[in-house]
Amino acid sequence: MEKVVIVGGGQAAASAAAKLRSQRFEGSITIICKEPHPPYQRPPLSKKYLLGEMTVDRLYLRPLGFYEDQKITLHLESIADQIDRKEKQVYVGDTAFDYDALILTLGSQPRVLPKEIGGQLEKVFTVRDLADVDGLAPEFTAKRRVLIIGGGYIGLEAAAVAAQRGLQVTLVEAADRILQRVAAPQTSDFFRQLHISNGVEIKEGVSVERLAGDNGTVCAAILSDGTHIDTDFVIVGVGITPVTDIAMSSGLAVSDGITVNALGQTTDPNIWAAGDCCSFPYQSGMLRLESVPHAIDQAELIAENILGANFSYIPKPWFWSDQYDVKLQIIGLNTGFNDVVTRPNNEKSVSFWYYQEDQLIAVDAMNDPRAYMVAKRLIESGKTIPQKLVADPGTELKNFLKA
Repeated sequence: MEKVVIVGGGQAAASAAAKLRSQRFEGSITIICKEPHPPYQRPPLSKKYLLGEMTVDRLYLRPLGFYEDQKITLHLESIADQIDRKEKQVYVGDTAFDYDALILTLGSQPRVLPKEIGGQLEKVFTVRDLADVDGLAPEFTAKRRVLIIGGGYIGLEAAAVAAQRGLQVTLVEAADRILQRVAAPQTSDFFRQLHISNGVEIKEGVSVERLAGDNGTVCAAILSDGTHIDTDFVIVGVGITPVTDIAMSSGLAVSDGITVNALGQTTDPNIWAAGDCCSFPYQSGMLRLESVPHAIDQAELIAENILGANFSYIPKPWFWSDQYDVKLQIIGLNTGFNDVVTRPNNEKSVSFWYYQEDQLIAVDAMNDPRAYMVAKRLIESGKTIPQKLVADPGTELKNFLKA
């Protein structure tokens, strides 16, 4: 093993490269990144960076000097568009990069509104990378009107920033409730009330029929219930899709992301994939996760496997979201839950515990780091707590860690 090429410039790319060096890999490492920046954090983009509380250099996962010191070659503003699997080469235009192992950390891309309903109009934004947020930030001035399409975490975080900056915020969610795809009704209720109390108007169960423009710039939206909403700009947060183009064109298996085995290998044993762009074996099926900790863990495991380890990836998913003065921390996956137990703490702190039959599988903790940490240790060790005890605020949760 002499040459490792990594395609992508996010958390997984940086983590794989750093892990290879920490494991004493002395061969060449090349990162091919389409953006003009070295690998950087994405979660703060829709939070502290958009609020102006974080500078660009603080977003960088590693200082630029790190890559030079570690002899990691960065090719920025470079798009890998072809893989020659037989010759083990990846191309950027006419330039070929030889590899012994290729790691695809392609990430994901935001869904956009179709042109037919006004998605091409000026002042219609998505929030995924630095360029998106740098283009969006000047719009965030007090008393301007913003329409946010989508009531997932990206949309809600953008709504929180806009409200904090004094904008008039309307959020539209086509499903019956915000966060319907990812959380229980209790969590939806909590965040709905939080946003309403901060002046955000939330419309659920209605969709955008079309956007209207004035000289090519969005000026209004017409909703499925006939409502007409005037707006100065629009943020679209209706989900993301994995980037798989180069994998598909090279004949790798793709199904809701690039298909990998438990080791992180694609259907070509010399090509690996990590992060948002891939799906991996989980329980009795395949799973794709959109999570920074997942991207780090899977990329580091792949780096070790490239060097001869034989580790199977077992995800320990956790997530977070910052909105106003609330920090949401999520541990576990709530897929398949059939009961939710509310554990009150105080007026601004509560947690919701997801159960599948009698087994604890996930927790949403709002401003309750103690509940989160106890739940994390329980879920990762396969333990549980009886539901009636969780519901009792007098129960000392940490006692169950000793069982």
